[in-house]
Amino acid sequence: MQNLLTPYNKNISLKNRVVMAPMTRSRAVNDENKPTDELQGLYYEQRASAGLIITEGSQVSERAVGYVNTPGIHTKAQVEGWKKVTKRVHDKGGKIFIQLWHVGRISHPDFHDGELPLAPSAINPNEQSYTPDGFKDTVTPKEMTKADIKTTVEDFKNAAKNAVEAGFDGVEIHSSNGYLFHQFFNGTSNKRTDEYGGSHENKARFFFEVLDAVKEVIPEEKIGARFNPSLNGVFGMTMDEDTIPTFEYIIKKLNDYNLAYIHLSEPFTDVSDIPYAVTEIAKHFRPLYNGTLMINAGFDQDSGNEVIASGNADLVAFGKPFISNPDLVERFEQGLELAEWDKDTFYTPGKEGYTDYPMANAKQNA
Repeated sequence: MQNLLTPYNKNISLKNRVVMAPMTRSRAVNDENKPTDELQGLYYEQRASAGLIITEGSQVSERAVGYVNTPGIHTKAQVEGWKKVTKRVHDKGGKIFIQLWHVGRISHPDFHDGELPLAPSAINPNEQSYTPDGFKDTVTPKEMTKADIKTTVEDFKNAAKNAVEAGFDGVEIHSSNGYLFHQFFNGTSNKRTDEYGGSHENKARFFFEVLDAVKEVIPEEKIGARFNPSLNGVFGMTMDEDTIPTFEYIIKKLNDYNLAYIHLSEPFTDVSDIPYAVTEIAKHFRPLYNGTLMINAGFDQDSGNEVIASGNADLVAFGKPFISNPDLVERFEQGLELAEWDKDTFYTPGKEGYTDYPMANAKQNA
């Protein structure tokens, strides 16, 4: 039996260790930014053989939006849309968490009636935002006031409450990939001199305030959190000497919680020439964390089985392979070749490149 295909039971009970990673797909093409039964419902149902599905990032408020056609979890219409998705996944025997998302400064005034995006400090990430009118350069954001931070904490709490109503098995707090929490963690994007900047404790304070608020409405063992410690040169993030020590503080402190998992990413780019970067994330952080550790970024079937066998991770999240292989688990089980994905349709509207990838057995039997 492959390690990836064995059940997992520690806080979270999964039929296998193959996780569908959260991936923005920009298919919520409607005025309410809600998921629909015919698109998102079918898309996630097709992939319900995963041990766990983590949805695309879903904004917790209007102020959290930073990409066109992404679904939210802050309105009644969005909750009703997600109810249909979770039912379809559950009817197929699957489990599904929703990823709670605030992009922070990786946004654009076009999403906010001309108002500036929010961030820990007024520092332009010098990236591009995917707006309704195409890609536009980011701007210098507004430094969040303490009132802004308090409001955002409540937004995450409300989104988690909505997730429970929508039937999700849990939530993942998106504290990764250069978005709002990550911006607070990094000294190059957070120059605050109040209790939300400077020390490790201060840079992590906002995240833990959100985590403490979320666990008021959903049990800790149904909460996950995602981190990308060695992210550098993308999503506006630049590492410094204190980046990894900050993440070490966060991961160690999470031992005080009883989370479903922490979700870590291996470096997205080559960081071997950065002396203070970590090149092997799972190997580095596994000794620091006592709970369930999920790893992703660039894994295939063999390396996924190996990282579990090594003890450096308990679960492995697969991204792009799940786009073109809705039956990824079955292909792993049967040793079947994987279908190639079409990157040109990653973010385009409609079913093409979304729900029209065939199952291997269906193709063979056709």
